[in-house]
Amino acid sequence: MSVNRCYSEKKPGFDVEARSLFSSLHDLLEIKNLTHVRYLCRYDAEGLSGETYEKAKGIVFSEPMADVCYDEDFPRPAGAHTVLAVEPLPGQFDQRADSCAQCIQLSTCKERPEVKTARVYYIKGKLSDEEKHKIKETLINPVEAREAAMEKAAT
Repeated sequence: MSVNRCYSEKKPGFDVEARSLFSSLHDLLEIKNLTHVRYLCRYDAEGLSGETYEKAKGIVFSEPMADVCYDEDFPRPAGAHTVLAVEPLPGQFDQRADSCAQCIQLSTCKERPEVKTARVYYIKGKLSDEEKHKIKETLINPVEAREAAMEKAAT
């Protein structure tokens, strides 16, 4: 089976984490050219039928009342922006991925699928290389996480 990918993002009004991050980066790190921050959860799941994946999008990977769920990629408006994906280091326990895999297994009564997650940040603004570096240092704790590739893995 192939890998299914989706992104889950809080709807306006529920996007507390994204607004808080914008505030921290803009005010505390004094990155004044920053204009907007989006925070998305990325899920890669292998071992799901098409029907199971569709159900999981609305039950496991997102909350329909509070989230928007995108298949494969998410919309990005034109303009200067940076996209940063952050994933747990190999061997680091990924609570979100484990919980998703357990929920899917319980709902299907089948084998547990393989699920990988990443936090994806869409950062808008004309940022210098130094500002981008500051943001990366803030968002990536090297003890537990690393920058993730945006390309989807085959398995």
